[in-house]
Amino acid sequence: MIPEDVIENVRESADVIGIIGESVELKRAGADWRGPCPFHGGKNRNFAVIPKKGLFYCYVCHEAGDVFSYLMKRFGMDYPTAVRDVARRSGIVIPERTERAGPDPNEPLYSAASAAHEWFVRQLRERADAEAARTYLTGRDLPLDTAAQVGLGYAPQGKAFLDAMAELRIDEATLVSAGLAIRREDGSVGPRFRGRLIFPIRDQRGRVVAFGGRILGEGEPKYLNSPETPIFHKGKSLYNLDVAKNAIRKEETAIVVEGYFDVIRLVLAGVEHVVAPLGTSLTADQAALLRRLAPAVIMLYDSDQAGLKATFRAGDELLRQGVRVRVATMPQGEDPDTLVRKGGAAALEPILRDAVDLLDRKIQLLDQRGWFEGTEHRRSALDRLLPTIRAAADPITRELYLTRVAERSGVSKIVLDREVALQPRRTEPPPPPRRAPPAGATPVPAAARFGSRVEDELLRVFLADPAWLERAAEEVPPSLFETAPRRELYESFLAHGADGTAQLPPGLSHEAQLLWEKLKARAISMGQHELARVYEGARLTMELRPEFRALDALADPAEKRARLDAMMKTDPQVEVRYRWWKAARREAQR
Repeated sequence: MIPEDVIENVRESADVIGIIGESVELKRAGADWRGPCPFHGGKNRNFAVIPKKGLFYCYVCHEAGDVFSYLMKRFGMDYPTAVRDVARRSGIVIPERTERAGPDPNEPLYSAASAAHEWFVRQLRERADAEAARTYLTGRDLPLDTAAQVGLGYAPQGKAFLDAMAELRIDEATLVSAGLAIRREDGSVGPRFRGRLIFPIRDQRGRVVAFGGRILGEGEPKYLNSPETPIFHKGKSLYNLDVAKNAIRKEETAIVVEGYFDVIRLVLAGVEHVVAPLGTSLTADQAALLRRLAPAVIMLYDSDQAGLKATFRAGDELLRQGVRVRVATMPQGEDPDTLVRKGGAAALEPILRDAVDLLDRKIQLLDQRGWFEGTEHRRSALDRLLPTIRAAADPITRELYLTRVAERSGVSKIVLDREVALQPRRTEPPPPPRRAPPAGATPVPAAARFGSRVEDELLRVFLADPAWLERAAEEVPPSLFETAPRRELYESFLAHGADGTAQLPPGLSHEAQLLWEKLKARAISMGQHELARVYEGARLTMELRPEFRALDALADPAEKRARLDAMMKTDPQVEVRYRWWKAARREAQR
C-alpha cells in the first residue's frame, strides 16, 4: 500500500503533458493540449489534456481520467505500478514496505462504482428514454459533450442496470455493499437510482465512490445520494474536491456552494477552487478537509432564509477549525448557476470581491431588521452573535469579533468575554406532554405496548434519507414517540440534522446508540419509492395511537365501526393504519 499523501504528491508533481505526449502527438490549443485519441484510434484532435486539472478527456469515445488512469488504460498497468511509474519520472522516491500488504478488500466496490459510472454515462448518450435527461440538460445550457466531460450520466427505470452489471459479473451483494442497489424486505434486489440524472462523486484520488441522482419530473426527494458504504462517507467527502484541491491551494481560498450544478457551472466558467457538501450541512470533517488545503473559505450559498441559515451553520463549523470565513451575497432570486449562466465569471467577480466576514454579515442582517434598537431586541441580537464568537478557534479572530460586537451593541468587552467563556446553558427539557386518550380509552400497561415498531419505521426513513427531517420537524413533535430511546434518537436527529444520520450523534445513551446502529443497518435496504409511503403511514399511526387504543377498548362492534367511519371522513387511510396497528399488536403479543 502506497501512503495516500505520497500518492497525492506524485499526482501533483506529474508532468501530465510530457507523460501522455510520449505516446500521443499533442499540440497546444489555448490552455489545453489536443491530439488524436489513442483509445479509439481517431485521427482528428478530439483528445484533450488539461494540465491545470491534471486530466485527459476524449470528446468522441469519452475516455477520461488522470495521469494514473491514462497509464492503466493505455498500457494495462495496475494502479500501484502506474503510481510508481509516474513517481520515477517525477523524481519522487516511494518508501518500500517490508511487510507484504494484501489486496484491498474494498477493491470490488471501487470496481463496481467505476463500472456503474461508465454505464450511466453511456446511457445518457445512447438511450432513447434518456431524452428527458438530455432535454433537461439543454435547458440548463449544458450540451451533451459538456455533460459527458464532467461525467454526468443517466439511470433508467427498470432492471437494465442490474442486467448490465450481471453481464460484467458484478454480483448483487457487491452492488448492495457499494450502495448501487437496495435489498428489499422480501429479499429481492433493485437498483437504487432510477429515472435520475447521475452525478459521480469521487474521493481525493479521483476514484468514483458514490453518486448523486436528480429526479426528472415530479417526485421526492429531488436529490438522492448514495448511502454510507465502506468506500463512501458523506460527511467526510466534498463534491469536486479531487479536481479543486490544487486550485484551492493555489488560490489559498475555497469557494463553497450548495449544489452540483453550482459547482459545474463555476468550473466551466474557469472558477476551479469550488466544492459543495453532499446535500447535508457542512460537517466538522469536511471543514477540517478544507482547512488542510487553505486558510480561508468564501460561502456562496443562496441569499434566501434557508440559504442564510445554512451559511451561518457552516461558517461556525469552519471557524471551529480555524478557517477565516467570508460570506458572498447573491442577488435575490439568483444562485451561482443561474448568475454565471447569464453573465459568465465576470458576473461573479464583484460578488466574490465584496464578500464580508461571517460575523459582519450577521451584524448587517441584524441591523437591517432593527435588532440593535431597544433592550429586548439587542439581547436577542447578542444571542445570535455569541455562538459565532465562541466558534472562533483562532484567538486573534475571537478578539476582533469581541471588539466588533462590543462597538455595535454597546456592551463592554469584559462582559461579552465573560459571556463567551460560559458554555451555552443546557437545561433538561420538561417531559413531553402526553396526548390524552379519548373518552372511553383504557390505560395500556407498559409491557403491552408495541409502539416501538412504528417508531422504528419512521426513524429508518430519516436514516435512509435525512431530507425527510425538515418535513418531520414541522409535522412530528417528539412527544409522539412513546419509547424513551427512540424519542432521544429523534430529538438528536432534529438537533444535528443530516450529520446525526450520517454518523453516530454524540451524547446518546447506550441504549440509543445501539438503536442507531441497528436501524442504520436496516435503513440501507429501504428503496426510495418506499420512503413517502412509510413516512406517511408511520406518522399517521403515531398520531392516531390514542384513538386506536380507544377503539380497542370498545366492546360494541357497531359502536367501533361507527367511530372508525367518523375518523375515516378526516383521512381515508385511517382504516388501513388501524388494520396495521392490530396486526402489529397481535405479532408483538405472541
